[in-house]
Amino acid sequence: MTTEQRSRGPRTLAEELRARSDEQLSGLLRARADLLSPLPGDISQLATRAGTRASVIRALDRLDVFTLQVAEALAIAPQPCPYDTLAGLLPGGERELPRALAALRGRALLWGAEREPRLVRTAQEVLAPTAARPGTTGLGPTVAEACAGISPRRVQELLTGVGLPGTGDAVSAVNALTELFGDEQRFTRLLEEAPDGALTALDRLAWGPPYGEVSARPGPQLRWLLDRGLLLPHQPGTVVLPREVALRLRGGRAHRELRPQPPQVTVRGQYTPDTVDAAGAGAAQGAVALIDELLGGWAADPPAVLRTGGVGVRDLKRTAVALDIPEPQAAFWAELAYGAGLVAGDGEADERYAPTPSYDVWSSEPGQLRWARLAAVWLAGTRVPGLIGGRDGKGRPLSALGPGLDRGPAAELRRRVVELLAAVEPGTAPEPSAIRDHIGWELPRRMPAEARDALCEAALAEAELLGVTGRGALTSFGRALLGPAGTAAASAPTGTADGTPDASAPETDAGTAPDTADTAGGAPGPASPGPASAAGPGAGVDDAGVPVPGPAEAFAPPAPSTGGWLGRAAEPAVLEAARLLGPLLPEPLDHFLLQADLTAVAPGPLLREPAATMALAADIESKGGATVYRFTPDSVRRALDSGWSPAALHDFLAAHSRTPVPQPLSYLIDDVARRHGRLRVGVAAGYLRCEDEALLTQVLADRRTETLRLRRIAPTVLISGAPPEILLARLRELGFAPAAESAEGAVLTVAATSHRTPPRTAPEPVPDGPPAADDRLLTAAVRAIRAGDDSGGSAKATAPGATAGGRTAVPAPVGALPRTSPADTLAVLQAAALTGALVRIGYVGADGIAGQRILAPVRVEGGFVTAFDHTAEEVRTYPLHRITGTAELPEG
Repeated sequence: MTTEQRSRGPRTLAEELRARSDEQLSGLLRARADLLSPLPGDISQLATRAGTRASVIRALDRLDVFTLQVAEALAIAPQPCPYDTLAGLLPGGERELPRALAALRGRALLWGAEREPRLVRTAQEVLAPTAARPGTTGLGPTVAEACAGISPRRVQELLTGVGLPGTGDAVSAVNALTELFGDEQRFTRLLEEAPDGALTALDRLAWGPPYGEVSARPGPQLRWLLDRGLLLPHQPGTVVLPREVALRLRGGRAHRELRPQPPQVTVRGQYTPDTVDAAGAGAAQGAVALIDELLGGWAADPPAVLRTGGVGVRDLKRTAVALDIPEPQAAFWAELAYGAGLVAGDGEADERYAPTPSYDVWSSEPGQLRWARLAAVWLAGTRVPGLIGGRDGKGRPLSALGPGLDRGPAAELRRRVVELLAAVEPGTAPEPSAIRDHIGWELPRRMPAEARDALCEAALAEAELLGVTGRGALTSFGRALLGPAGTAAASAPTGTADGTPDASAPETDAGTAPDTADTAGGAPGPASPGPASAAGPGAGVDDAGVPVPGPAEAFAPPAPSTGGWLGRAAEPAVLEAARLLGPLLPEPLDHFLLQADLTAVAPGPLLREPAATMALAADIESKGGATVYRFTPDSVRRALDSGWSPAALHDFLAAHSRTPVPQPLSYLIDDVARRHGRLRVGVAAGYLRCEDEALLTQVLADRRTETLRLRRIAPTVLISGAPPEILLARLRELGFAPAAESAEGAVLTVAATSHRTPPRTAPEPVPDGPPAADDRLLTAAVRAIRAGDDSGGSAKATAPGATAGGRTAVPAPVGALPRTSPADTLAVLQAAALTGALVRIGYVGADGIAGQRILAPVRVEGGFVTAFDHTAEEVRTYPLHRITGTAELPEG
């Protein structure tokens, strides 16, 4: 900004934006990502879009309390507002005032001279008090606004009432009245004449709301106030306290309570970091086990999908009973699995929820990596399980996995809660109410206070369930989920969720403090390098079994079968969290301890195969650090029905038990096996076949089998009108051990069916705004805006090699169409994206016309290259398969 502009200020917002540096424009686009879509053609379009109502409201919603109070004070102040006048409206906030002004200016909500700033007109219209919305200031309309509906004669009478001479017109009369109320000495002398009770009435309205009711015949004290314009009529039976009078009664304060600093985060408990990590690791292990158990149950017995989507109340209750947890927790785990893409609808006519192929990939990974992926999905997800059981805006019930549970601010608030936990000393458990109040200070307009507080409390409870926190304090592996940028932002003493610059930040030449990224929304930092080999040099696993990327893979691409969202959770922060958690988890065991009371104790988590077999052959009696299984006749028969032979079951127990197989357990298996299959059930509608005629006679004589309508057609055969599955179930209830047989007479093994859906993509989080752009895309966007701004003037006609607007003009591409192999093309574009170099490409459009472009690649991913096209002077995206090749730029 020039010296002249510093003294008088720019004439328009566009003029100020044009004077900003590229870094400051990037900060604006980072803080207000909605300005990038679509990309403005020049600075004038950027300024126009920054002043639209929707964009201004979105920017205001991301301001902290004090910055918002500064904006509200500017909205009621004269425009431009002298700095001293603004400071007088905010006594006590002088220290933080430069920071707030820098934040407003950085977001293009403020412009003008440094000592006489102007609030953007749209922001002034949104924040200025109105009759319907006095706002947080509690102020009413000005004298001029309140007198707009009063007759000129009445305005002259008000002048006479305060002892001023009449004027020739209503405008000058209103100005004289306003000047009187703004003069402290004259206003004080006027109030000294007030009758008893008049000042009490004024004090009652001074801090808002400024509207009061009066009767048709007001008392003498109210009549005195009305006759002097200290109260002005608003509507029939209603009066309003003018803004100038209220400010004078307040001593010039715009707000009753100024909050320049966030509330302190008080401490509830202090623990050693090892204690916190141990508690969190136990919860993390339980979380992975619960997801496994939930999806294992849904694989065997999938719940139906409601007609409106989601899981029914009965199915959710049945799942909660099976997991032995409350229904809200069952809903949370189901939503977490759904958000990670581990469960989805199968798409059949009678649609049901079942695990996806991604579940098989996830369940084969190390436990610490399985947890880290789930935690990353939780941190960035926008679905709110706490809404389940309520109703949406149209009165429709909200069900688990159903529509209507996404809330855009959820991810932002959840991440900010974790950042605040990371900002205190390791092992410190803050008070939940302090976290809630701090979030309320940082994002007062983000959403209604009640919903915001509920989300904060839910985030803390879910973090404890998931193991992100232990005993209320953030674990080391939970802290790693934030990544380096998130941890640094969390440690800032007065950093806010919307990236408000610190008060101590140096002011730049355009009068704005450097803006920071909006980390609360979980937006990515600088973009990673382009796709690289999944098995680059040096790739391997660490001591904890976590895959470690090699030098060639900053972000290893996920396996295609892992699904979209869960696969993309394989970021360095996730791998680091898994690495820290790995040593804290017990090693999976391949053994258990058999006991004489027909129980088995697994002293830790079992490997997948032994755990699946034990869950089939025994019933789980208790879970925790150790799992207790109990063998029963029904559980042993369940294993035999699934195809296990008695000998194989004996061998399994002997191989995996660290204690000898107890004799009672061997007898139980042999006894159940001896009776298993003696009765055969087949299709007649149903029949029973048995070589033991006495056993058939016993079944036929049992009065409890009368409902099966059995009758003997041969010494060894009974037939029934009931189908085979009913016969099997009923005879087992009566204590027999029948087995199903095929049409050829062979015993059928009824293995448990594990349902799977076709490949499904995990649901994407639904933010309430566009994602933040990375640094390279911001650089390209600023370059495109500058180019569009320059093209409107004489700089457009510069010759090759000359400069335009301070930047070197890029020559037009010449020569033959470049042709290189796809691998070489990809490598050159990826290298240029990393270094910021220019590349000449050959390109064949959809119309078949070939041409050349000069690109500054920003990112290369998903089969596309996004770049600043110097030929067209704008940011464009090109499919890689239409690029014929790359070539060096001509010299000069």
